[in-house]
Amino acid sequence: MKKFATAALAALALASCGQMFGEQMSEDGIDAERLLNAQSDDANWISYGRNYEEQRYSPLAQVNAETVSDLGLAWFDDMDTARGQEATPLVMDGTLYVTTAWSKVKAYNAATGEKLWEYDPEVPGETAVKACCDVVNRGVAAWGDHLFLGTLDGRLIKLNRETGAVAWEKAVVDQEKSYTITGAPRIVDGKVFIGSGGAEFGVRGNFAAFDAGSGEELWRFYTVPAGDEDENSPEYLQAAAKTWSGNVLGSESGIGGGGTVWDAMAYDPELDLLYIGVGNGSPWNRAYRSPGEDGTGEGDNLYLSSVIAVRPETGEYVWHYQTTPGETWDFTATQHIMLADLEIDGEQRKVLMQAPKNGFFYVLDRETGAFISGDAYVPVNWATGIDANGRPIENPETRIDVTGKPAIVAPGALGGHNWHPMAFHPGEGLVYIPAFEAAMMYAPEADWKPDPKRGFNVGFDLAAGDLPPDEGFRTEIAGTLKGRLIAWDPVAKKPRWTVEHPGPWNGGLLATGGNLVFQGTAGSEFNAYNAATGDKLWSFAAQTGVVAPPITYTVDGEQYVAVLAGWGGAYAITVDGDLLKRKAPVRNVSRLLVFKLGGTAQLPAETDMVQTPLDPPPSRASADVIAAGGKSYARYCAVCHAPAAVGSTVLPDLRRSGALVNPAAWQNIVHDGALKDRGMVSFSESLSKEEVDAIREFVIFRANQDKVMASEQ
Repeated sequence: MKKFATAALAALALASCGQMFGEQMSEDGIDAERLLNAQSDDANWISYGRNYEEQRYSPLAQVNAETVSDLGLAWFDDMDTARGQEATPLVMDGTLYVTTAWSKVKAYNAATGEKLWEYDPEVPGETAVKACCDVVNRGVAAWGDHLFLGTLDGRLIKLNRETGAVAWEKAVVDQEKSYTITGAPRIVDGKVFIGSGGAEFGVRGNFAAFDAGSGEELWRFYTVPAGDEDENSPEYLQAAAKTWSGNVLGSESGIGGGGTVWDAMAYDPELDLLYIGVGNGSPWNRAYRSPGEDGTGEGDNLYLSSVIAVRPETGEYVWHYQTTPGETWDFTATQHIMLADLEIDGEQRKVLMQAPKNGFFYVLDRETGAFISGDAYVPVNWATGIDANGRPIENPETRIDVTGKPAIVAPGALGGHNWHPMAFHPGEGLVYIPAFEAAMMYAPEADWKPDPKRGFNVGFDLAAGDLPPDEGFRTEIAGTLKGRLIAWDPVAKKPRWTVEHPGPWNGGLLATGGNLVFQGTAGSEFNAYNAATGDKLWSFAAQTGVVAPPITYTVDGEQYVAVLAGWGGAYAITVDGDLLKRKAPVRNVSRLLVFKLGGTAQLPAETDMVQTPLDPPPSRASADVIAAGGKSYARYCAVCHAPAAVGSTVLPDLRRSGALVNPAAWQNIVHDGALKDRGMVSFSESLSKEEVDAIREFVIFRANQDKVMASEQ
C-alpha cells in the first residue's frame, strides 16, 4: 500500500508522550497542538476539512464495506430554515455544532441529538439580495472554548462553545456594499481568517486575519489592485496592476474588480503557508472590466482565479498560481484546496491539489507554486489543455470578451466542480470529486453599465440562454446536464472510476478508513460507495437533495456519520426550474441526519410535493414591453427566481404568484419592498415603476407560454 505522509502527522511524537484526544481533552479546549494533530484525533472533527490539509479523510473503520449495510438513522432534527444547507458540522468532546441557512448555529449532544443551545445572529432579511447563491453558511471554526462564525451580512462573531453566548462580534466588511460571508473561518495559532463574497455585485476581493481573543484586525490582504497603485503600494499589488488595463477599478462606475475569497483555504504548518482560493472578476466580461485600446478584454487580471500562498502571521504574499488568466466566464478558483504528499515520477512531492470551476484538475508544488500537472476532469471547450508553463491553451472562439460574439462554453458559470468539498483517501491515493457537466451560453451585452445598487453586474446578456417553451428542445437540453462522482488519480492524471448521477449539484464528500466514500445527491439520497471500486454499498432516502458534505466521529467508542440535508444553493435557484424537475424532482426539507450501526430512528412519512397550479391572467402587453421586461428580469430577478421565470422549489415560482393579477400588489412588493424582511427588497433605486410592471408582464407572458406547453404534453 502506498504511503502518503501529511504535515500534520509529523507531530505524532506528542502521542508517544501519552497525549490523549477526544472527550478527555475538553478542559483544554482547542489549541494549536490539537489542531496540528487533528488527523489522529479519531473521536472528533474539529475543523472544517478535518485537518489543516483539508483532506476530509477519517481513519474510522467501525462502519466499513462489510458493516455499512447495518447503518441506520440514529437521530435527526428538523431545521427552521427552509433554504440551502451547506455546512460541515464540527464535533468536539461529545457535542456537535452546526450552522444553517441565515447563519444560525445549533449545538447537540452528538450521541443522542438532545439540543443544547441555538444562536440566531438575526441577519436582516434584506441581506439576501446581496447573496449570489442562496443564504447559505458552511460552518464555524473552533479555538479555545469558543466558536467563530461568519454571518451573511458580514460580521465575525465569537460564541461561547458551552452556552452559545456572544463573546464579541464585529463587522469585517463594508456593510454598505454587497459583501456577504458564507464560508467557514479557519484558525492558525489564535488568528482567525475570513474572506467574503460579492463579486457579481461589484466589490473588491480581500480576506483578513483577526485576533481570536480580542477580535482586533491584524492584517488585510487585497486580491486585486485598487487602480491607484504607486511605488508605496505592496509589491504584489504593483505587479498585479500591470496586468489590468482601462483604469476603471475603484472608479465611480461601481466596478470593484472582484476576486473575492469566499470559501477555500488550507494550511501547511511545516512550510507555515496559508493557501487561499480567489474568485471571478467583476464584472465577468473582461471587455468591461479591463478593456484594451480597441475595447476588447486585455490582461491576465491578477489575482483573479488564482491560488495564493501567504504567511499567516503577517499576510505577506509568497507565491500565486493563476488557473484562468484573463478570467471572463466566472471560473473561480475558490473551490476546495487540498494538500498531500505524493510520489510523482519517483520523487516525493509536497503538493496542493484543486479542481476549480474551469474543468482542469491541478497539482502544484505547494512550497513554490510551480505547476506540476493540469488535466481535464470534465469535458472542456474553452481550452484544449494546459501547456508546460501552466497556462491554458485557449480556444479563441470562446474568448467572448475579445470576439464580442456569443458562445456556448463548457464548463459553464457553475463550473465542472463548485464549492462542494472533495475528499482524499491516502490508502487508495484517490481524490474524490463531486463533478458535473453544465455548459452555458455567454452573450456579450452592448453598452452595458454597472448598477452598484441591485442586480447581477456581469457584463453579459443574461437572457440570451433562456430556453424556449419547446418540449423537445427542453428534453434535449436536460439530457446534457450530468452529475458525476469521480475518483481521480492525481499521479496517473485520470479517473480510476466514475459514478454517474441523474444530474448536477450532488453533495460534498467524506472518505473513511472503512474503505468507504459517503455522498449525498440531488436525487434525495445519501449513499456509501466502495472507495476502491465505486460500487454503491448503501443508500438512505433523505427526502431532499443533499449538497452538504458528511463527517464522521465517535462517542464512547461508537462511530457516527452525520450530514446536513437541505436542497438549495446556486444551482437550485439559478437554473431553469423545468430542467431541475426533469433531472430529479426535489424540494427543500432541511434536517440534520445522524447515523450509526443498528440505528432505528425513522423519518416522518414523506409528503407529496404540491405546487400552485399554473393559471396566469391573459397576456395582453405589447411585444416591446414584454421584451423590455424580459431583459430587466434576467438582470435583476433570475439570480433568485431562475431564468425565464421558470422557478424551482426553493424560492417562489413567480409564474404562480397571486400578485400577477394585481399590478398594485406587484409594485408594493417589487418596487416598494413590502417583503424585505423575507429577502424581497425594494428595487426602486434600480427600476422605475414602469420597468417593474414590464417585468410583471414578462412573467405573465412566460407563464402563458408554459401553460400551453404543459397542456400539449
